[in-house]
Amino acid sequence: MSTDHWVEDWVRFTLVEGIGNATQRKLLQHFGSPGKGLAASAMELAQVLSEAQRSAWLRGADPAKVDRALGWLSQPGHHALALGDEKYPPLLLQTADPPSLLYVSGDVGKLGNPCLAVVGSRNATPAGLDTAKDFSKTLSDAGLTVVSGLALGIDTAAHEGGLLGAGATIAVVGTGLDLVYPARNRDLAHRIAALGAIVSEFPLGTRPSGANFPRRNRIISGISRGVLVVEAAIRSGSLSTARYAGEQGREVLAIPGSIHSPLSRGCHWLIKQGAKLVESAADVLEELHPETSGGAIRQRETPPLVQDPLLDALGFDPCDLEMLSGRLGWTIEEVTARVLEVELAGCLARLPGGKVQRRR
Repeated sequence: MSTDHWVEDWVRFTLVEGIGNATQRKLLQHFGSPGKGLAASAMELAQVLSEAQRSAWLRGADPAKVDRALGWLSQPGHHALALGDEKYPPLLLQTADPPSLLYVSGDVGKLGNPCLAVVGSRNATPAGLDTAKDFSKTLSDAGLTVVSGLALGIDTAAHEGGLLGAGATIAVVGTGLDLVYPARNRDLAHRIAALGAIVSEFPLGTRPSGANFPRRNRIISGISRGVLVVEAAIRSGSLSTARYAGEQGREVLAIPGSIHSPLSRGCHWLIKQGAKLVESAADVLEELHPETSGGAIRQRETPPLVQDPLLDALGFDPCDLEMLSGRLGWTIEEVTARVLEVELAGCLARLPGGKVQRRR
């Protein structure tokens, strides 16, 4: 979409303070187009808007915000997708509250691909990060575009895995696209914009706010065929994405974990509520009916487990050094030395509280 008068009408139409998506859709239904809605008289508007809404509408959008948006859209690789645009994500259009206008940086064509959302905790375990990245790469190579929210933790690992595969990745964010949040993911955001796409319904200049992220989550699930939750505490934003997915008729999938881990409880709760229990990428592809995606399914053999007495004693749950010492019959000094060797080999990760955990 180029920055012509039609685009300017959409920008002005969606930037009026206090007029949300639902009211914008009422105006579109009544007047037929943004241009006609913007040109409507107070008397005509009275048929659709309350008195307070009419006052806001007649004041119009902030000219500085309009100029900021149009300036951003004039740059290469920057796009706006409005309701009715042929490139607007088709699944999102079927949801109860599709954004009137989406800002996109990158390849807008990715939004029409078969997508899978991969989400989870910001404070993920090393094993959870490995799982998210590995699943995302495999599913990306199988023809799915991986969608997540650019947050730290599982989101970051999902994007990294998606970028390694053929399907790439889409980040849906809760800020304006002229900002990157969190700042630590600036390089990742640039790579996503170059190989995939970054999407937001929020105007340029919108800063991160707690109220924005649930709205972002409905778009993450809305453009996807399903939502895969890797790790999540029982009170987690990822569960809100799963809830939106259920309301939108999407598949909800979850990877189980240790019964001792707080980050497994959200996934276990979802499974109890009927989510698909996932042990492999094949489980995801089976649930999403990959024959309709046009993507080739490439299975990978599970690598053999590394045989090591310390890893055998550790198992797959987090464990502290004193407990390992008791299981192995080694001194703490011997355990500490071997833990360092296994950690340097990439088979083990340290956790807060002095615990260690096996890595994939």
